[in-house]
Amino acid sequence: MTAIPARPAEAGTTATATSGTAELGFTCTGVRADPYAAGPTLVFRLRVTAAGGARVHALALRCQIRIEPARRGYGPAEAEGLADLFGERSRWGTSLKPVQFAQVQAMVPSFTGETETDLVVPCTYDMDIAATRYFEALADGEVPLLMLFSGTAFTGDGGFRVEPVPWDREAAYRMPVAVWREMVEQHFPGCGWLRLPRDTMDALLAFRSRNALASWEATVRALLDAAAPPPQPPPPGAPRPGAVLPRRAGRSAP
Repeated sequence: MTAIPARPAEAGTTATATSGTAELGFTCTGVRADPYAAGPTLVFRLRVTAAGGARVHALALRCQIRIEPARRGYGPAEAEGLADLFGERSRWGTSLKPVQFAQVQAMVPSFTGETETDLVVPCTYDMDIAATRYFEALADGEVPLLMLFSGTAFTGDGGFRVEPVPWDREAAYRMPVAVWREMVEQHFPGCGWLRLPRDTMDALLAFRSRNALASWEATVRALLDAAAPPPQPPPPGAPRPGAVLPRRAGRSAP
């Protein structure tokens, strides 16, 4: 799993500014699946505030989104699905580390005091990605996210000055699992998705052509059937499937 660089501050919904920096705060107020995007896309709604009603001419925003898996509970089936990521439940005290979800950018237009804007997050359904495997393992509930902000603010009343967005700006948000599933169903209804190397795809295509298989589903099914262990023979004395058992003779009356 890719290591995530540490931040100087702990998680929180908003943060206060330090002297000499833009007094900006961020709160995530909701999320929706974008039904019109070309690929799976989540749209987070952000509220941006500038303390004291300050004027912000523009805000070039960067956002890193992490999954915080230790901030929710998991059922037995979910724990089994997460074993590939975090190991057995007995190890979760040390292995349940944050998972990188996305890094995106947004340009926030001019505002005074407070505004709301959309943060568009393109997603992948590649099961080789840790975040996707995490989402797929969850049955329901919420995904604990932490949004880490940075960037550049152009502020000032008379003219403008350029200030960095302080690195301690964070916002915690719990995204419903149902929103993720809705997004996936919009683009992959009833299906999964796998990314394979070119040579593997060529080999699969050759196998499909050789066996005159009608679809990729039939191709994978044929390979699974060929790899399945042979059925075990019945134990000695057990009736064969379909065999007609002799009728037990009833006791006749004297």
